[in-house]
Amino acid sequence: MFEATDEAWRTELASRESNGITVRLFWSRSTNLVTVVVADVANDDYFELVLDEHEPALDVFYHPFAHAAARGLEFRRSWPEPEVVLDVPSLSQLGPGA
Repeated sequence: MFEATDEAWRTELASRESNGITVRLFWSRSTNLVTVVVADVANDDYFELVLDEHEPALDVFYHPFAHAAARGLEFRRSWPEPEVVLDVPSLSQLGPGA
């Protein structure tokens, strides 16, 4: 943590990963801007939030999807479609001992 990135103009302050989604918190010394970057490699999705001066950086870091939605930013959600089972016999149709 607190290491300079390949992009010399930003310093990584924090990083976390869960279920293939990487969230990184950056600060730019030259512009004093704080950004939260979210990358979902599995779905080839990416977005970046530039924080206002009064936005709580750690709150955005830990809840980037909520903050993105509040800004009207659309992103892919690839949750599997619910499985629908048709023609399931009722217990009475299965017979005794079922």
